[in-house]
Amino acid sequence: MAIALPLLATDFDAPPPFRDLCTDCGLSRTSEPSRCGTACQFIAPDYPRLETQVHGRPRDLTIPDELHFGPHTAMWRARMRTPVDGAQWTGITTRLAARLLETGEVDAVLATAADPDDRWRPRPVLVRQASDMAQCRGMRMGYSPVLALLDEAAALGLRRLAIVGVPCQIHALRAIEAELGLERLIVIGTPCSDNTHTERFHHFLSLLTPRPGDVTYLEFLADYRVELRFADGAVQHVAYAQLPIDKLPRDFIPLTCRSCFDYTNALADVVVGYLAGDGDQWVIARNERGLAALALLGDELERELLTTRGARAKAVGIVAGALARQAGGLPLRRAPVWARPMIGWMQRRFGPRGLEFARARIEMKAIEGVLNLRAERPRRMRRLVPAHAWALAAPYAVTPLDGERTMETTTRHGTAPTAPAVR
Repeated sequence: MAIALPLLATDFDAPPPFRDLCTDCGLSRTSEPSRCGTACQFIAPDYPRLETQVHGRPRDLTIPDELHFGPHTAMWRARMRTPVDGAQWTGITTRLAARLLETGEVDAVLATAADPDDRWRPRPVLVRQASDMAQCRGMRMGYSPVLALLDEAAALGLRRLAIVGVPCQIHALRAIEAELGLERLIVIGTPCSDNTHTERFHHFLSLLTPRPGDVTYLEFLADYRVELRFADGAVQHVAYAQLPIDKLPRDFIPLTCRSCFDYTNALADVVVGYLAGDGDQWVIARNERGLAALALLGDELERELLTTRGARAKAVGIVAGALARQAGGLPLRRAPVWARPMIGWMQRRFGPRGLEFARARIEMKAIEGVLNLRAERPRRMRRLVPAHAWALAAPYAVTPLDGERTMETTTRHGTAPTAPAVR
């Protein structure tokens, strides 16, 4: 069964304890909220240590795709042979979690479903029957305190768990994993960069369509468009260049998401996203646990080699300049309205695709994180910006200022090259 919480004293409608740069991963709502001080990605991150704990080694910054995507064993372009009805893309994440339950690999999956009163509002759930994973299909916008379910799982005596989560949730989970006493933990990660509060997402929808209440699906595609699906079956595409970004408040995307350096969820066992999928999903197996979990899908999962096309350097350089101006307090300069359709067409025709699209987006996120922290939380730069982010930003002249970088041991994961080549 799927348990719609609160099972104990957890109240997901109540605000979490106040913490600066908090994404409400749920740890502050557990019986030991003080663990936030050492587990939070936005307080004391330690990516090399946790990558070593989870994968047996940290990422190697001298390997380009490992620099961008984190430690991994294999990556594919993939799709479910029979798409999961109502799921985002073809439903790999939903089906994988269901298979873990069907095969008895885990006793429960901690995941996120929709609030009964709002399809876009996330609601943490503890799922024990494979059929109940259906409630977790699709995208949510807002914070999901899924780690609060760890207390509920412990109260039920569940010691073999899977968790579906975004990077900030998984960083905190890995930091406390040794304390949980679990027999098995399998982490299915999804990439994440730009979240917002559910109410603000509703406002965003209202800017995209005169029928926001009828939207049942929204996805950012790797072809530089956003896809909207409606309850009546209609489909609408909006080019990135035509999104109403200039009509959104500066803090529409919270600073946490604008200063996240783990877009690809490097501490998960398996990651399912879209960036490098070029129309399909992008699956990353980071370790043997991830490979074994994916093997449970058998022939249900179709896999192909990833593709790459185009060159990212110019596009990332343009975005880096815009981010620098915006972080400096200058207004975001948009192309004239009449030119935006043409820009959208050119992006789809000539822009980076596949792996090159993923590399571009990850470099943009690293640059964004550095510039936003420098502007809004400069005293946190030394602790929050990891070596791999500096390496990703260096080719675009975004480098540490005095006092912004901790002293590091010269290792493959500790000190990045001065200016790695853009590929």
